Amino acid sequence: MSKQVLKAYKYRLYPTVEQQVFFAKSFGCARFVYNKMLHDKVEHYEKTKTTLRNTPAQYKKEFEWLKEVDSLALANVQLDL
Repeated sequence: MSKQVLKAYKYRLYPTVEQQVFFAKSFGCARFVYNKMLHDKVEHYEKTKTTLRNTPAQYKKEFEWLKEVDSLALANVQLDL
């Protein structure tokens, strides 16, 4: 019987200022979209007793600044919700 050797690597990343800004925007927009979608779903259900099928793309018209971040980050918010 052979023993399995497990290895681990630890990396430290130092993002540039531009990358830090991008990450901050991405996390902030993801949090905003999650909360907004959840609020709209709860409000719609209380009024109609049906499920609302909303997407992050629907909010980009009202909130133009959501277009600045990666769309996949916002799509994952929909999956998490």
